[in-house]
Amino acid sequence: MEYSGRLLEILFRAMRGEELSIRKLAGFYKVSTRSISRDISDIKTLLANNRELVGYAELDYNHATKSYRITSSEFLTDKELFAVTKVILGSRAFSEIDMVELIAKFKRFTNVNDHRMLDKIVYKELHHYSELKHDCDNVTETLWRLAKALNDKREITIRYYKMNRTLSEKRVQPVSLVFMEYYFYLIAYYPEQYEAPRYFRVDRIKDIMGHKKTFDTAQIPDFDEGLLRKQCQFMFYGKPRKIRFSFTGPSIQAILDRLPTARIVEYKQGAYIVEAEIQGDGIKMYLLSQGSWVKVLEPEELAIEMKAEIDKMCLLYGKESSTYGR
Repeated sequence: MEYSGRLLEILFRAMRGEELSIRKLAGFYKVSTRSISRDISDIKTLLANNRELVGYAELDYNHATKSYRITSSEFLTDKELFAVTKVILGSRAFSEIDMVELIAKFKRFTNVNDHRMLDKIVYKELHHYSELKHDCDNVTETLWRLAKALNDKREITIRYYKMNRTLSEKRVQPVSLVFMEYYFYLIAYYPEQYEAPRYFRVDRIKDIMGHKKTFDTAQIPDFDEGLLRKQCQFMFYGKPRKIRFSFTGPSIQAILDRLPTARIVEYKQGAYIVEAEIQGDGIKMYLLSQGSWVKVLEPEELAIEMKAEIDKMCLLYGKESSTYGR
């Protein structure tokens, strides 16, 4: 192999995160260690002369392993890699194959001194990783196709599995993609129907067909993803409303974290009085999950809805209790 070709190959090895041992490289390329040392020196000079272009990367020597490794201030640190890996594993949004490949790519461009430590820490979680059941062939590929349609402001037709598992076909105008509660969601409007956006789980989209027709965003109501995150629970569609409830549980901070618009307006007799602006019916699911710690005060219609749901639950358990007693 010619000198220039070998130099580029060694550089590419470094960029992939390999540790460069002069002795091992000399054996692999069947050249002297002096030749490899010269290659390393030339690569260090190349990186130094193009600092901004290569993201301030440089080759550092590790005396313990007697090898060089590329590092950069723009790479993820070991602490950042660990945090990101935990988030990816916890999201369960990707297939196991995609998730493993994604973590491996992150590892190649980090300043981690000992990847074995990271592998050991996440081993059990990785071993027992349980991917979500997806209807689409590949979530990442489906996301990208939707992102391109969104960027081009192009109408698309999606074949989509509804909650009851029936397959429907909808022509929509995509306006946003968000991630919430384990899933990616497509936010879209039906053409000429702009009274409210519609939410579609990306993993339930079986097929996407793009159309030539584009749409003008000036005709569509402005959609605020940040406000949606603050006000919507479990991506359940519904109208916006202001609620008020009392909370007697052990962690009011958990409530405030879960409901970003929530604020404490009063504290009396061991109960926090909380107000929040929400949208959608998912709030009922969340408040019901708090059991007897929560009592809805306003609006009255929400309190009635909560009571009706609780009555249904009591009826279910009442039937079961009578069965157990026989």
